[in-house]
Amino acid sequence: MNAFLDLEGKNVAVFGLSSRRSIAWITGQTLEALGARVIYGVHTQARRESLSALLGERPCFVCEVQDPEQINDLPARLGAQGPLHGLVHALAFANYSEGFKPFHETLRADFLQAMQISCFSLVEISRVLKPLMHPQASVVTLGISSQVTAENYGYMAPVKAALESSVRFLAKSFSSDTQVRFNSVNSGPLKTTASAGIPGYVKAYLYAEAMTFRKKALTTQEVANAIVFLLSPVSSGINAQSIVVNAGMDCNYFDTDIINKVI
Repeated sequence: MNAFLDLEGKNVAVFGLSSRRSIAWITGQTLEALGARVIYGVHTQARRESLSALLGERPCFVCEVQDPEQINDLPARLGAQGPLHGLVHALAFANYSEGFKPFHETLRADFLQAMQISCFSLVEISRVLKPLMHPQASVVTLGISSQVTAENYGYMAPVKAALESSVRFLAKSFSSDTQVRFNSVNSGPLKTTASAGIPGYVKAYLYAEAMTFRKKALTTQEVANAIVFLLSPVSSGINAQSIVVNAGMDCNYFDTDIINKVI
């Protein structure tokens, strides 16, 4: 498997590490097992210190993407790591501190903050790190697996839609002078630290599990596997795509067990 994926000795920056349950950490661990050199990114120095035992001697940088100066400083901080063969954008934030709100009551400040952190940061990071990227590098971000209007997810669904569109435009833009690829992995609900802050998430997670063909919830490892595949040269023919990973959840609306419970 290691030889097939050809990630041995490759440098991959993983943005969005928050805990050992995060997609960023599981993806990083999978990459390390395949021989890649992973550089982890966290959003504050306090978070970096809280993860010191988990990280050990692994390289880790701090980047608060709401601060333009910290984004612009990334090349200086990562340049010594060598060319970047891959970049994982696992950054997302929405302010759910006041609980569920109807979409039309979304506050401007909340929407713009979520757009900056969860979407536009991919554009900014890609721009400043472009000189460090290997000509055939791969960039992967995280979308959502369905266009269903989940009320509890609120304004993050339009933000993620903007992120997926940005993936396609970045792929086109970078193609003028590189072969850098951009794709998103659109996963179903997962048990992560970030998801715990979404109102009503547990019910949505259990419902999503019932909607899968296999009646078994999606795992973070399964999503990480898809990310790693897209980072690998083996996926060189895949660009500007949104790869759905949800165990068939969005194709199982008329599942007999669920129909019987509703009717």
